[in-house]
Amino acid sequence: VQLQASGGGLVQAGGSLSLSCAASGRTLSGYYMGWFRQAPGKEREYVAAITDSGRVPYYRDAVKGRFTITRDNGKNTVYLQMNSLRPEDTAVYYCTADQDPRVWIATDWDFWGQGTLVTVSS
Repeated sequence: VQLQASGGGLVQAGGSLSLSCAASGRTLSGYYMGWFRQAPGKEREYVAAITDSGRVPYYRDAVKGRFTITRDNGKNTVYLQMNSLRPEDTAVYYCTADQDPRVWIATDWDFWGQGTLVTVSS
């Protein structure tokens, strides 16, 4: 699976951004999809994930109520809508895919996109 993330950019605190991740090489059907992020000088951390059916989303506590993960299996794409952004959300965001991960553990995910930078100014 090849993953291509897009949609990052610069936004003021309180603003919104929408990230997309398009997959190629094989269908996403049967794969969990996720988003991780890595801020400068910090470890990569789990942000959100969604089951292969799209019915069950998962979120880290810090983004609950602000971020929404969705997927469109027909378009082989996963999305991350980010609202009420904060400076601490600044990071490179990576999309991921795996068939059966422990969603909060980065090493459980087999496939990674190249990352897209999100910068939130105060």
